[in-house]
Amino acid sequence: MPIAVDIDVMLAKRKMSVGELAERVGITPANLAVLKNGRAKAVRFSTLAALCEVLECQPGDLLRWEADEATDRTMS
Repeated sequence: MPIAVDIDVMLAKRKMSVGELAERVGITPANLAVLKNGRAKAVRFSTLAALCEVLECQPGDLLRWEADEATDRTMS
């Protein structure tokens, strides 16, 4: 998927566990793991805003676009 999720990077920078982040954001650790591991199909803006508030970061610190091979081939 061309959208990469860097929640684990921010967790390490903030020295915070997945469980603590999930509790402070108000989502289950299982749902946070789905998002963190890049398996989520969507994320609500309210969840993204809560993540940014708790982690004291911007959405771009958590999400980034990466070209995949199919995109690279169509651009050539």
